[in-house]
Amino acid sequence: MLDIRLPIGLMFAILGPILIVFGLFSGAEIYERHSLGVNVNLWWGLVLAAFGGFMLAMAYRASRKPGNPGSEETN
Repeated sequence: MLDIRLPIGLMFAILGPILIVFGLFSGAEIYERHSLGVNVNLWWGLVLAAFGGFMLAMAYRASRKPGNPGSEETN
C-alpha cells in the first residue's frame, strides 16, 4: 500500500532544491524591492527540502515497522 508521505516527500524533495538553485544563481536586485533584500527563494527552498526529507524519513520509518504489510520482514 502506498503511504501518502512518500509522494509528498518526493514532491518537496524535488521542488526544494530547484528553488535553492534558483535562489543561489538569481541576482540580488530582484529581492531588493518586494522582499526587503531577503532571498526568499533560497530560504523557502531550504524549508521545502527539509520538509521533503522529513516526510521521506517518516515514510521509510513507517515501512520498516514490523507487521506493516509493506515491510520486508515476514514471520
